[in-house]
Amino acid sequence: MQLIAWPMDLIQALVDAGYRVVRFDNRDIGLSQHFDGAGVPNILWAGLKARLGLAVRSVYSLTDMAKDAIGVLDALNITKAHIVGVSMGGMIAQRVALAAPQRCLSLTSIMSTSGARGLPEAKPHVVRALISRPTSMDPQDIGDFYVKLIRVIGSPGFPVPEVEVRARSAIAFKRSYHPQGVLRQMMAIMADTRRANELKNVTVPTLVVHGTEDVLVPLACGHDTAKRISASKFVPIEGMGHDLPPGVVKRLLVSLIPHFKAASRSRVGLP
Repeated sequence: MQLIAWPMDLIQALVDAGYRVVRFDNRDIGLSQHFDGAGVPNILWAGLKARLGLAVRSVYSLTDMAKDAIGVLDALNITKAHIVGVSMGGMIAQRVALAAPQRCLSLTSIMSTSGARGLPEAKPHVVRALISRPTSMDPQDIGDFYVKLIRVIGSPGFPVPEVEVRARSAIAFKRSYHPQGVLRQMMAIMADTRRANELKNVTVPTLVVHGTEDVLVPLACGHDTAKRISASKFVPIEGMGHDLPPGVVKRLLVSLIPHFKAASRSRVGLP
């Protein structure tokens, strides 16, 4: 997803609470550098290899993407920050906490996973919905695609009106549409096989948030992430799937802002 996928009600609430919010496009998506010269990976073959425990090679790693995030902090002269990531972004955020704990005031991993083998996986129809593509580049077909995708992976307890899904997809398509980058990012996820065993080394205050109705990254994946990080708190959200509709944002903020405040106090030794 592009940086504009972050809900504005979430961003505004954090700004109102006194925080400076930095969003950016990960590599190979949005307006950041694309890696089309690396070609289009065979994601189905890679997925089979991953399930068999065979090595998956990617043109870049989640560690590389974590270094990108740290580079953004460097460019903005930000010494420390609360690191928040959603889905793949949660995995990258975990990698940031492992690579540069001194730069992290806290870690928040939302609808993400440790990547451990044996965790429940998305059902085949969910994977097909994720890796399929619109029938054409016509705006109507683009909108149809995203409506179908949200019907599969979205939050059943917090349904989003179809007109809003279409409006957001139109804005995202106009800004950038780069499905090849999504496939290469998925390869980086499958290639990151050691993160689960490394999470015991995360020392920063951590919040793990997960939806009880997430069919793309099942709830057990969030439980496992929290279990592996000793300084973590796990917060399930009933009715939440794999998106951030307004109702989910409200419930997320109930935990997120106190998490930031508590982490900041602990950094300076306050009770």
